[in-house]
Amino acid sequence: MIELFYYPTPNGRKISILLEELELKYKITRIDITKNEQFSENFLKISPLNKIPAIIDDQETVFESGAILIYLAKKNNFKFYPQKYEKNINEWLMVQVSFVGPMLGQLHYFYKFNKGKSEYAENRFLELAKKIYEYLDMQLSKNKYLACDEYTIADIATFPWLCRHEWHGIGIKKYKNLSRWYEEISKRPAVIKGYDPENLGEKIPLVS
Repeated sequence: MIELFYYPTPNGRKISILLEELELKYKITRIDITKNEQFSENFLKISPLNKIPAIIDDQETVFESGAILIYLAKKNNFKFYPQKYEKNINEWLMVQVSFVGPMLGQLHYFYKFNKGKSEYAENRFLELAKKIYEYLDMQLSKNKYLACDEYTIADIATFPWLCRHEWHGIGIKKYKNLSRWYEEISKRPAVIKGYDPENLGEKIPLVS
């Protein structure tokens, strides 16, 4: 059984959603980042950057969310990672791990949790977030999903970050293609379960 070291953040939810989509058995070990549990010596042996998520699978340790998604998809017959679209999937997965996640994460930090402390940072990351919405909407006008017309790990990686759209103050509903994609993915049973794998009653936010 896979052990998932988890906290209910977008990065944590990427992995629980994929595990549900793959119908794999897993157990959750919660790492409470609000209590700095990620900095324990034991967890450092699993995740050398003190970050969630990480997994242990058959005594194999994998850390960093993008790497975990690729590892699990490849191990399970490339499900949600079709080889004919590998280049496109890798491109949009890297967009998420290098741009979408980090920039929206900074927006959360400055605009949501530390509002009023740095007007420059708030404006900078809000404008970058708007660009992200525009880029994703543009791409989704070309394909049903981000990398191609199939649902892939690129979508699984990106979706949980858009689940915090209410924090962004942009309005996902303004973006026709992005909101269509968001609503479609949010109805998938595995996504609903993977969004709340601890059964805490957490619901995917509606389009607004």
